[in-house]
Amino acid sequence: MTPSRPAHPYRFFVDPRYSIDYGRASRLEWRSEPSSDYRVFFLLEGTLKLEIAGQLEQIASGDVLLLEPSVTALGNGKLRAVLSINLSAQTVVDCALRMRLVTSETAVVFPRRVLRGEEKLSQLAQAFATEVAAEDIGREIVIAALIEQLLVHLLRHHSTMRRSSELELSRIGLIDRRIRRAAELMHARLDEDLTLSDIAAASYLSPFHFSRLFKKLTGTTPLAYLGSQRIARARLLLARSDLAITQIAAQAGYGSASHFTKAFRQATGLSPRQFRASVISRT
Repeated sequence: MTPSRPAHPYRFFVDPRYSIDYGRASRLEWRSEPSSDYRVFFLLEGTLKLEIAGQLEQIASGDVLLLEPSVTALGNGKLRAVLSINLSAQTVVDCALRMRLVTSETAVVFPRRVLRGEEKLSQLAQAFATEVAAEDIGREIVIAALIEQLLVHLLRHHSTMRRSSELELSRIGLIDRRIRRAAELMHARLDEDLTLSDIAAASYLSPFHFSRLFKKLTGTTPLAYLGSQRIARARLLLARSDLAITQIAAQAGYGSASHFTKAFRQATGLSPRQFRASVISRT
């Protein structure tokens, strides 16, 4: 989720298993890039017209948007107050396994992308917002418990299990076996200057055929996906380390701090320093 000129600073909670973005924004356009995570978007106040995988939707205050990995959402409207939660595929599947809902050959999917009139989800959204805004002692424990409640509710009432011989859970999340090697290469070498040829070679395909397959399966290009993973690593480093911006830029695969700052601002609406200042529970 990309806030633009927030009315007051966004607040961010970042953990390797999940992350939370909360705050107010006044903007006309919204975009959620394809990700390896599941995303739960609470529109606390405002309206938004969306295009998701070629389908049109409209959400308003109190509605909840569910996005599976590799799904792109484009929208325009008036965002006032928003809460966005990213859940790693590993976290979602681990919970489903503990609930005995999935096996190694099934994937978690949400048949309904837009949920309306969900009192339980409204209560959870308010609890998340309160914890993120208040920054009280023990908030990490409370947030972890709220994440568990959110997952159990979604898995109980809004999920289904899809058998697939092509999808499998790897250390980078839920991924199609045909592009797994390439995706793992990108994650393992985010700090390197990878070319499309380098990435395609990992899947034993030509750059042309690999790009077509990757775009078909994920909804985005390989280089765009690589860029989104670099931003995700940068967010984690900014939130959970005291490394200098230049060091984070290098570890996230950017040749210079200025290039990193420009890319980060384009992706998040904030500079790296502004983002770091808005993170709660930094360790």
